[in-house]
Amino acid sequence: MIGLLQRVSSASVVVDGATIGAIEAGLMVLVCAERHDSEQEADALLNKLLGYRVFADEAGKMNRSVTDTGGALLLVPQFTLAADTNSGTRPSFTPAAAPADGKRLFEYFLAQARQRHPKVACGQFGADMKVSLTNDGPVTFWLQTRPKAAPAA
Repeated sequence: MIGLLQRVSSASVVVDGATIGAIEAGLMVLVCAERHDSEQEADALLNKLLGYRVFADEAGKMNRSVTDTGGALLLVPQFTLAADTNSGTRPSFTPAAAPADGKRLFEYFLAQARQRHPKVACGQFGADMKVSLTNDGPVTFWLQTRPKAAPAA
């Protein structure tokens, strides 16, 4: 699974003109399930995400996680993160999980996040979403977990 996390001062998701998810300070995370991913990869990505130290401590160093700061999470499904862009000028989405698997894994990831973190908002799988954010820093990181048997890209 892939998580593209951005430290934000605010972020929101709008679908059909209505805001369906919004946060203040925290992390906005684009989440993508790849082919062969399972709940194991989702759990590993969530563990890493909740403990990833991207917020400043008293000395100004990135030593605090979203869990440490009590910041919010905005989780947004985005299958295009799995695009293969190695050839041509049109991306291939073969590496992405099938839509049914992607939706199932995103919903699992969201449910686990809500069990483990007090402030979680989300986007909507398969919807035409308008995502807005104010990236704080800017700070952006790519996190990826792979099944043990999957080849590296």
